[in-house]
Amino acid sequence: MGKDYYSILGVEKKASKDEIKKAFHKLAHKYHPDKNGGDDKKFKEVNEAYQILSDENKRAQYDQFGAAGPNMGGGQSYGGGFDGFDFSQFTQGNEFGFDMGDIFGDIFGGGNRRAKNRRGADLQTSISLDFKESIFGVDKEIRITKPSTCTTCKGNGAKPGTELHTCDQCNGSGVVKSIQRTILGSIATTQVCNKCDGTGKIPKEACQTCKGKGVVNEPRTIKVSVPAGIQNGETLRLQSMGEAIKGGQSGDLYVRISVTPHKTITRQNHDLVSTLSIKLTDALLGAEYAVETLDGSLPIHIPAGTKIGDTVVLKNQGVPTSTTKRGNFIVKLNISLPEKLSKRAKEVIEELKKEGI
Repeated sequence: MGKDYYSILGVEKKASKDEIKKAFHKLAHKYHPDKNGGDDKKFKEVNEAYQILSDENKRAQYDQFGAAGPNMGGGQSYGGGFDGFDFSQFTQGNEFGFDMGDIFGDIFGGGNRRAKNRRGADLQTSISLDFKESIFGVDKEIRITKPSTCTTCKGNGAKPGTELHTCDQCNGSGVVKSIQRTILGSIATTQVCNKCDGTGKIPKEACQTCKGKGVVNEPRTIKVSVPAGIQNGETLRLQSMGEAIKGGQSGDLYVRISVTPHKTITRQNHDLVSTLSIKLTDALLGAEYAVETLDGSLPIHIPAGTKIGDTVVLKNQGVPTSTTKRGNFIVKLNISLPEKLSKRAKEVIEELKKEGI
């Protein structure tokens, strides 16, 4: 099944929606990356589990097909036809009506730090490679629509040539404080200022391109350098190529690799494997053949007395392991037996049979 989302949240498979929500609430607060002792990896994992188990349709698909099933990506999508996910809901408000990283902001003293450490969402897309590209590596370009830093104002939201001045709502701190009433009583909370987006500055004149937002949602072409030897299902991380936000760090873009199988060649770790059918007489007497590799057609010698399942190994013709070394290309030999025999062939075989061959 792959990832066990129930174990990640620490709930039973028959857990109710409320139980799942409470478990998520507790773990998300524990692992939030903007809190001391937080864990970004576990926070994302918890968020991913909740996105699946809180949705009835996705939960049903997960229970039937596991994490590899359809629509298991979770979150939102940017760009035409790209599957995406959004790990930023806790930094930009969530279904509970408050920011879990902020609700105890004054207690942990994290208000100003939080305004400075805002981060855009991580995004995900996928690209397809043919088998040869996956073995030798390739540079690809992908087109994705996502929030990107405005090139006109360089992300500060101000019209070029104009000044920024201190935000009058947060007095330049980038955060605002308020009283949050909870079942535990009144708690002082700290939230990112929505007027300056946590920067502490607002433009005197707004940029005409982004209308002062500092980011624009538009198509971008991104170059992806796929390393040699990548395998189907692996993921590349492009740092800071995800969602851009004003006054904060851009998220990352994760590119999932899909490799189209080769018609005759398969992969075993760093070796490439192919099957070659040879004639019975060539197996008995030996012969020269040509085999198709990713480097073109190469000659191989079939030794006399070859048996079904024997192999011929072409050294250093497999998957690159370094700039100078590669795995091997292994040719598995299969002996083709004739379906019909001529009278002459039968006579010859009878003679061989008499000799004990």
